[in-house]
Amino acid sequence: MATIDPSILKHLSQMQPELYWLDQDPLEPLPHPTLIGDVTSDLCIVGAGYTGLWTALLAKEANPEREVVVVEQRETGAGASGRNGGFCSYSLTHGFMNGYGRFKDEMAVIEKLGRENLDAIEATIKKYGIECDFEWNGELRVAVEDWQMKGLEEEANLRNSFGDNVELLSQQQIQSRIKSPIYKGALWDPDGTALVDPARLVWGLERACISLGVKIFENSHVDRLERTKNGMIVHTPYGSVYATKVALATNVFKSLIKRAHKYVVPVYDFQLVTEPLSAEQLESIGWDEREGLSDAGNQFHYYRMTKDNEILWGGYDAIYNFRGKVRQEYETDAETYAHLAEAFLETFPQLRGIKFTHGWGGAIDTCSRFSPFWGMAYRGRVAYVLGYTGLGVGSTRFGAQVMLDLLDGKDNERTRLKMVRKKPMPFPPEPLRFIFIRLTQWSINQADKHQGKRNLWLKLLDSLGLGFDS
Repeated sequence: MATIDPSILKHLSQMQPELYWLDQDPLEPLPHPTLIGDVTSDLCIVGAGYTGLWTALLAKEANPEREVVVVEQRETGAGASGRNGGFCSYSLTHGFMNGYGRFKDEMAVIEKLGRENLDAIEATIKKYGIECDFEWNGELRVAVEDWQMKGLEEEANLRNSFGDNVELLSQQQIQSRIKSPIYKGALWDPDGTALVDPARLVWGLERACISLGVKIFENSHVDRLERTKNGMIVHTPYGSVYATKVALATNVFKSLIKRAHKYVVPVYDFQLVTEPLSAEQLESIGWDEREGLSDAGNQFHYYRMTKDNEILWGGYDAIYNFRGKVRQEYETDAETYAHLAEAFLETFPQLRGIKFTHGWGGAIDTCSRFSPFWGMAYRGRVAYVLGYTGLGVGSTRFGAQVMLDLLDGKDNERTRLKMVRKKPMPFPPEPLRFIFIRLTQWSINQADKHQGKRNLWLKLLDSLGLGFDS
């Protein structure tokens, strides 16, 4: 903390370690009961975040007679689904360039499916009247160093060759839209990202599921799976679900399929929210179109305006704890909050004096290719999807649809993708995993400090097809 200017810390004097999205006018449905006793279903879903709720909703829409049960260890949306920044992207591969580097021959199809997926999310929000402050404002990726412009230009040319409609903005153009002295240019994507209130989206999906007859049980940790002659038994402390098929939507929490553990690590991401900006403060920064923003470094910040004109600011640090532990006490980090505040004021020095009101963190399920992967177990009776790496608000719907396709044995455009059929490279066991991740993070930080030049370690990872960036 000694490297932080003490004047920065004054901006954190009113910050509460609370989740901003849960501190608003609540639209949360009433709690659901704990599972006690035995129930039966056609489909049992483990996990009631975005993936689990989309799976339930899509399953019931496709077949209203299908009995669907969701079992959640805490409460609906308690994990990453209720604590993210609310960037709902069309990308299914954690950004176009990441997907292009791994699935080049499939990118035309993946891009099309991603656009269709985002359109379907908007249609669902309208169909069920979900009040989640959906704003299709687009996204600006801003260069804060001259070397980052080359990468943005390459991305713009590639994406437009695939039919996208992105625009490279000069320093003058970006600063006329948003007034920051550190902006060098930007990539403008007008229709690839929507902004939502993530908690209200969870609750809206929850209500939609309930309206279709989905049964949800909360505070019901799943201990284990058991295969029977004709189905599966999902065991909880006080009861069980007998189901023909099971979909696992456990995100960062340890998968019930042991062989999936080696593919995923949890990293912690943190966010701050400011007090509402005054009219004078709003005028000082511009940002009239309320676009989603992120900077173009390997380690990047993302930020957005809320409906009440606060600024949510997150990212940069991705903290991995030894052995991949996921604990509630890891959801606050004073040093990270200070670094976030410092970067915020470097970006918007005209807002010096503003106070941050909320700060929190959460675990992200990360895999070595930064995009979701799927698997099957128990002779096709169980499916899972993992590895969203922080861009799951939009892609969880696609992940859920593919899980249902796999469970139903469908051969279609989605299930034929290499992205769906292949697993990422696994992480090494501990303690090598910890060393591997820390060395990679250090190397990424050095690349950002040296004009994007990648050291021998990052070049080795590139040659292996890992291509770590953030």
